[in-house]
Amino acid sequence: MKRTLLSFLMSMAFISAFAQIPTGYYDGTSGLSGAPLKSKLKQIITNGHVDHGYGGLWTGYQTTDRDNLSGIPGYENDGTIMDMYSENPNGTDPYNFTYGTTQCGGSGYTNEGDCYNREHVVPQSLFSEAFPMKSDIHFIRATDGKVNGMRSNYPFGKVGSTSYTSQNGSKLGTSVSPGYSGTVFEPIDAFKGDIARMIFYFVTRYETQLAGFSSGNMLGGSAFPGLQTWELNQLLAWSAADPVSATEIARNNASYAYQGNRNPFIDHPEYVAQIWGNIVPDTEVPTTPANLTASNPSSNSISLSWTASTDNTGVAGYDIYVNGVLYSSVSATTATVSGLNPSTTYTFYIIANDASGNASAASNTATETTLAGGQPGGGNTSCGTEDFENIPASASGYATRTWTNNNITWTATDARTDQDINGSGNKAITIRNGNLTSSTISGGIQSLTAKAQLEFSGTSGSLDVKVNDITVGTIPYTNTSNALVTINNINISGNFVISIVNPVNGNRVSIDDLSWTCSATLGTTEAVKTKSGFTIYSNPVKNNELYVKGDNLNRISKAQIYDLSGKLIQTVENPFKNSNKIHLKGLVKGNYILTADSFSAKFIIE
Repeated sequence: MKRTLLSFLMSMAFISAFAQIPTGYYDGTSGLSGAPLKSKLKQIITNGHVDHGYGGLWTGYQTTDRDNLSGIPGYENDGTIMDMYSENPNGTDPYNFTYGTTQCGGSGYTNEGDCYNREHVVPQSLFSEAFPMKSDIHFIRATDGKVNGMRSNYPFGKVGSTSYTSQNGSKLGTSVSPGYSGTVFEPIDAFKGDIARMIFYFVTRYETQLAGFSSGNMLGGSAFPGLQTWELNQLLAWSAADPVSATEIARNNASYAYQGNRNPFIDHPEYVAQIWGNIVPDTEVPTTPANLTASNPSSNSISLSWTASTDNTGVAGYDIYVNGVLYSSVSATTATVSGLNPSTTYTFYIIANDASGNASAASNTATETTLAGGQPGGGNTSCGTEDFENIPASASGYATRTWTNNNITWTATDARTDQDINGSGNKAITIRNGNLTSSTISGGIQSLTAKAQLEFSGTSGSLDVKVNDITVGTIPYTNTSNALVTINNINISGNFVISIVNPVNGNRVSIDDLSWTCSATLGTTEAVKTKSGFTIYSNPVKNNELYVKGDNLNRISKAQIYDLSGKLIQTVENPFKNSNKIHLKGLVKGNYILTADSFSAKFIIE
């Protein structure tokens, strides 16, 4: 843990020493609650607000968004940018930004860690980029440019099926927050309360203008309550679960010094409940999914169906486990598991979840065997395709586009949907300064095939193809060529993520007819009955202790743990020499892969 007991005690001391709320600042709020209290706070925090302009934010960040603000302990305490989207509170950060040095210019930040920019927690498109909202430092944070772009203008909520995960565990995907089923962005737990209180600030400071703003599926159309019901309930839960920190207080003080007004929900967290009410913690688990059946096998897929669970607040989604390893999360009570090996027996069970993270007991186990069809991964045998026929409706603007096909969610950034390749009439996705990225796919990948073509003006070039964030090849393009290109010998087993990146700014490139072959070995090899096969239990992993069962575990010479980007997190020599468990170090909430000798398995940290 980065934060020791000493630093925690120092933080508590600094909370009192550096509160710095001006005497009388909140005069007139005593005895108020609900809408009247919210309106009084709007009056207070409007007075004194000085707009320093959009460019002024870069200067403001020198004191507001630095680790170890105003002498109050942070995480590394090294003066780097305090970025909610890359900070790892419990371990080593994947990267750091230096104030002023790694500041973003225009666009073109393709990878995480390239640079930091200005993230409007409430998207500026909702208020037409008008001032002073556009430059209000209380809800505009310095964050990684790549992750900021992936978050786009989606509301904040709890993610079920994930289409993108940043290196610190922030996620984009399908909402399982009760009352909303669209795409949402979920920060890590350490910053959920921060996000909530910034949005509470926004709908209070600008409450009289909300009727003229777009909702973005988050804002309400009136001064009170100011938020849509589903978003309000989610933010109230986050605010309660992640209380105000010393670092948050320090940022509020620095923002006051810079801008002349304060966030009242940091100074007085009790105002949240006084205005919007309390959220009663939900501790009731959903009922167990029942009557799970596995049917309709093909050579590489099996269909599942089960009886729905019930819950006091509603079931948010279901986790599908294949041979004891999480395969995917869905909201329906049917699913197709793909990427399997022919002539292989698989076992399945289902766990239901609610929006508070309560998980049911496992369903009954269902077993089914795939049909014969030859071992996947060789020759031209395809085990996955994307034809782009499910992309959003034809549109000529450039934006983030998300769709799902064959249980895989695809996200295309800075993309349009109105082009095809060589006038074929078949749908294609067109990328400008962005990328096309899949959700996590199982079964491994040996080769990948696709076609690409330059649209409009520009120069010939190549798209970079990455698997688990490792470049495995390129797809060349011109404005006339449209031939299929195959990248061979990728040979990555287990779970993987495909990303096709356009590295040439301004070139608009269409992509179509994407397919891939599976690796010759089963990615999650718990089903392989060999002398060194293993399974992980329980999964999700609890208390940083990962337990493994299998034959001849003591013969395994080395175990390694990777995140889903392919980054090596931990190595353990002779991991099971004396016991069947591995003590995990510094892993944040998210999905990981354990590899041991030639075997691998996926597990979850909650």
